Amino acid sequence: MNIMNYEVFVDEFESIDLEIKKIINTINPHSYVTAKSDSVFQEALKKSDFLIPDGSGIVLASKIIYKTDIEKIAGADLHKFLLSKMNEKSGKVFYMGASQKTLDKIEERIKVEYPNIQVQSYSPPYKAEFSVDENDVIIKKINSFKPDVLFVGMTAPKQEKWLHEHKDNLEFKVASCIGAVFDFYAGTVERPSQFWIDIHLEWLPRLLKEPKRLWRRNFISTPLFLWDILLYKIGFKK
Repeated sequence: MNIMNYEVFVDEFESIDLEIKKIINTINPHSYVTAKSDSVFQEALKKSDFLIPDGSGIVLASKIIYKTDIEKIAGADLHKFLLSKMNEKSGKVFYMGASQKTLDKIEERIKVEYPNIQVQSYSPPYKAEFSVDENDVIIKKINSFKPDVLFVGMTAPKQEKWLHEHKDNLEFKVASCIGAVFDFYAGTVERPSQFWIDIHLEWLPRLLKEPKRLWRRNFISTPLFLWDILLYKIGFKK
């Protein structure tokens, strides 16, 4: 596991052997707090080949605890980077997750913006856990296409845990769990403007639009995360 700057990530990605599967995950204060009480999720994050800081809180923690300046790498930035790489090499990309309406919009947009990419997708049942038969269907859909890049979008921690559990049975070169990016790219949910991103308050407009879904991560996870930063800073945690 290595939390890194965007430039470092790009340099390392360019030099890795993509014949060996690579998993890229993101971490933010909410996923950090969730992983403390979910051992499977924690293992999935720790065993990522790349773990990138998709949250200003992670950037702050790195500066306070390690005196290291890193920059936030949003899932949307990772998504754009990988699509550009796949367009250059006429690669294959598979999207697993979200509604069929969202996936159709994603495929339509990719055909315009990244015409060299072959793309397929699958919308799984909307439920907390898949049955054995449902997992078999998902795996067969992905493996019949043999994507260079597999994007999984089912919200955390479900998406990371699913990929971690089934990675050995899946055929891909790079896989990444990017959650809300499916909706951002499809245009079914609007990402906050660059203004909010630049002042590190991207979470605020999202919270105002989806308070029922996002209140816990902002009013419970964020304070718990900041408390942990303080404990690390004063030496109560290692």
